[in-house]
Amino acid sequence: MTDRYAYLPHQLLHRRVRDIASGIEGELMAVINEDVSDSIRPHWVELAYVRGPSGREFSTAVDNIESAELHQGHST
Repeated sequence: MTDRYAYLPHQLLHRRVRDIASGIEGELMAVINEDVSDSIRPHWVELAYVRGPSGREFSTAVDNIESAELHQGHST
């Protein structure tokens, strides 16, 4: 039996990030290559786990993560 997940390094790990899909900011806690399949054939995706302002963690696609520090002090 193989593992259903593997931790991956990421340049924004333990830094403030924004989930562009939801707009929620928080700390990137982990990036995991995870088998999300519920069948015999594996389906691997890279998920980012972010601890939001409430203290609860949520997952999103790694491609949805950007540094929140880039936007601090930036006016529209």
